[in-house]
Amino acid sequence: MKNIIASLICLLVLSLAVTPAPAQTKASTNNFKQQFLRHFNYASRILSLAEAMPADTYSWQPSEDVYSVAKVYAHIARYNFLYLESSLGIPAPKDVNLETMESITKKEDIIAVLKQSIEHVKSAIQQMPNSKLSEPTELYGQTVNGQAVLMQLITHYSEHAGQAIAYARMNAIVPPWNR
Repeated sequence: MKNIIASLICLLVLSLAVTPAPAQTKASTNNFKQQFLRHFNYASRILSLAEAMPADTYSWQPSEDVYSVAKVYAHIARYNFLYLESSLGIPAPKDVNLETMESITKKEDIIAVLKQSIEHVKSAIQQMPNSKLSEPTELYGQTVNGQAVLMQLITHYSEHAGQAIAYARMNAIVPPWNR
């Protein structure tokens, strides 16, 4: 009898180990675009920090050899447009000049272009066919797929968002989400 009970317990344990987790739809667990947008929306809280930074801090930089506050935000905006345009063939809006964007210095103009870049990325990703994610393209001289381009975009965005947070803290500005 003890052997039967032990065997049943072993079978129960084994059946739990090989039973798949409750089924979730592919769309909720494997939809790269949804996951990307979730991370992108989180990183986009940087817009509220740009709005919280006083205009007189936009020319501040920790040393002469690094970006100013304005340049960090303009750089984020530029690359939000640039990755999509150069690697995925999704053009920036006609009123966007990628060549001069990083020379913008006024707070209102920076916020406007940053906001525009965020909306552009969101809209482009929502409208992008899933097939674009697996198509080969070029990024920094390497052949990658569309998904890799979007991973680079969010990595770049997050890197400079961290820089903007550090700049804010150095200027005694608490990010709005930490208040």
